[in-house]
Amino acid sequence: MAGSYFTGCAVWAFKDWVGSFYPKGSKAGDFLRLYGDRMTAVEGNTTFYSMPDAKTINRWAATMPPGFRFCPKLPRAFSHQGKLMPFVEESHRFIQTLMPLGDRLGPLFIQLPPTYSPEQIGDLREFLARWPRQQNPIAVEVRHFDWFAEPHATRLNQMLTSLGVGRVLLDTRPVYDCIDTPNDDPQIGSERKKPRVPLQPEVTAPFTIVRYISHPDLAYNQTYFDEWVPRLHQWLEAGTDVYFFAHCPQEARSPAVAREVYHQLQQAGATLPPLLWDIAEQQKAEEDNSSAQLSLFG
Repeated sequence: MAGSYFTGCAVWAFKDWVGSFYPKGSKAGDFLRLYGDRMTAVEGNTTFYSMPDAKTINRWAATMPPGFRFCPKLPRAFSHQGKLMPFVEESHRFIQTLMPLGDRLGPLFIQLPPTYSPEQIGDLREFLARWPRQQNPIAVEVRHFDWFAEPHATRLNQMLTSLGVGRVLLDTRPVYDCIDTPNDDPQIGSERKKPRVPLQPEVTAPFTIVRYISHPDLAYNQTYFDEWVPRLHQWLEAGTDVYFFAHCPQEARSPAVAREVYHQLQQAGATLPPLLWDIAEQQKAEEDNSSAQLSLFG
């Protein structure tokens, strides 16, 4: 049985999407509903910076459509304070706050800081072993460079595989390979630059999370799409659930990147339903056409 494909961006509340991704005149209070009408997943960056209260979670649950997936980051208050184990109980309580989301809650993930090295693998193993992995799948993103070198890379993948934990695949090549002079840097002006870490596309669980950091020029990304599309298609055919999140230093362009990969997957033969965004645009065009025809008889 083929895996399921979920796609989206890092956020839903981005006002500069109004007029392109969201209809003209859209209000901030409608952003989550509109996002859920267009994409099938969102990366929960908001939980990294602050833990939402029960009222907020209940509102999200009431707004997110069936089949949607919210993939929250573990709060940095737990992941960026040194060792993980001192925060294991608080992390479990964090999961409980998310339970009103029901089946809209997708895999969670831990983004470890560059200071968290392979020397702390024992702490990571114990934390993950204590995590309720069957009920709440989790993935790990590492950023210390030693994790990407042997023997640590193999050791990490083997540990994650044995526990059924995913590995977040961060691809920052598109925003680094293009730089010949400082003025070429697509991340100029970005508050938080993505790390230039090697890509190691290993699947260690029944699902995988891809965080693709796109170049603002869509055409520049095609070289990387040519790698990703066959790989994603192969994983889906093997039964792996794929969560593909498009990021861009110019956030206004992120939705178009997610859409382009979706379309190219369809063209490659992946069995995917029509993208919700395409359906929404088609419905809007039909409504506009009907209104125009009615106006002829007004």
